[in-house]
Amino acid sequence: MSVNLSIKDVPDDVAERLRQRAARNHRSLQGELMAIVEQAAHEPLAAAALRRPAEPRMSVEEVAAEARRRFPNGSPSSVDIIRAMRDGRRLHDDPERRDV
Repeated sequence: MSVNLSIKDVPDDVAERLRQRAARNHRSLQGELMAIVEQAAHEPLAAAALRRPAEPRMSVEEVAAEARRRFPNGSPSSVDIIRAMRDGRRLHDDPERRDV
């Protein structure tokens, strides 16, 4: 059994863009809307997102406490992290070059 869906108060510019998209895809507006709905319904992430409960948000104080717990001697410098990443790529890209 099929179901009829209706979207009310679609702005004129949105409807026009949908008509243009349908024309580019050689479909009727109805066919284009069906293709969009089918694609959205078959995306695995969309279904998983609907089932997954939202994670609780942490306050700034909780984030700071977690950072202190993970890095008791202070967090690594972002400059050091970037340098390590950059140097790792250089070594990976050119294994003969070890002087970096």
